[in-house]
Amino acid sequence: MLKRIGSGDPCWCGSRKPYGQCHQEFDRKVSRARFMGHEVPSHKIIKTPEQIQGIRESGKLNVAVLDYVAERIRAGITTAEIDQWVYDYTTKHGGIPAPLGYEGFPKSVCTSIDAQVCHGIPSEDVVLKEGDIINVDVSTILHGYYSDSSRMFMIGDVGPEKEKLVRVTREAVEKGLQEVKPWGYLGDMGQAVHDHVKKHGYTVVEDVGGHGVGLEFHEDPFVSYVTRRGTEMLMAPGMIFTIEPMVNMGGDEIFVDDGNGWTIYTEDGKPSAQWEIMVLVTEDGHEVLAW
Repeated sequence: MLKRIGSGDPCWCGSRKPYGQCHQEFDRKVSRARFMGHEVPSHKIIKTPEQIQGIRESGKLNVAVLDYVAERIRAGITTAEIDQWVYDYTTKHGGIPAPLGYEGFPKSVCTSIDAQVCHGIPSEDVVLKEGDIINVDVSTILHGYYSDSSRMFMIGDVGPEKEKLVRVTREAVEKGLQEVKPWGYLGDMGQAVHDHVKKHGYTVVEDVGGHGVGLEFHEDPFVSYVTRRGTEMLMAPGMIFTIEPMVNMGGDEIFVDDGNGWTIYTEDGKPSAQWEIMVLVTEDGHEVLAW
């Protein structure tokens, strides 16, 4: 049986503060939500101030990598060049590209074009051309802390349909972010994302979503965008997760490339878009750590 923590005992979070002055009220709120039948975060999901600062610094490097890509991406370059940019910039600044070697992934970044939903593998054979939309998904390890975010880039004139898809997807992320606040539920965010996407006639991929992040590349919870308000995990201060809906112009059906075992495509061949941000739940709202 676990020993009950007294108000004067050191808090479980490692802050060295008395439990009664640190996470006692936090645990009471979590316990009430659990009693009401809600999914609640475990202590291991909640990051300490020291961990948050480390993750924040990793996020700064992740943002800088994407800024570097944004300054250079254009028609005529290969996705292999993007991969090299990411590797060089990350390692030069003391980081490690998290995707490189992760479960066998062969490159430092994911580059997903048009009907590729996610996990596109950079290649010297893939040359960006006018009209492409591409998601560049960067993940960084800095001093053992992980960060993760992605952006869409429009190569030249992509036409009104693709432009709208990219814009609406970003708006959906912003709608979801507005719902990230302590003691709400991940479903509040998920429904806000889904409602905005559906309003514009698009669909959200159900089987691939966001995730916790910080001490590992992928942590609990799984973050869905086809959920309802008041459902899914309780959002508590110290949680860090990604908001990254994958929005399809057509249906939500997808398939995995049999050849490489990684790249996911839309079943109907229509374009897909994704923006990803990494968010910390704070005592009074949220902080975006990477974008």
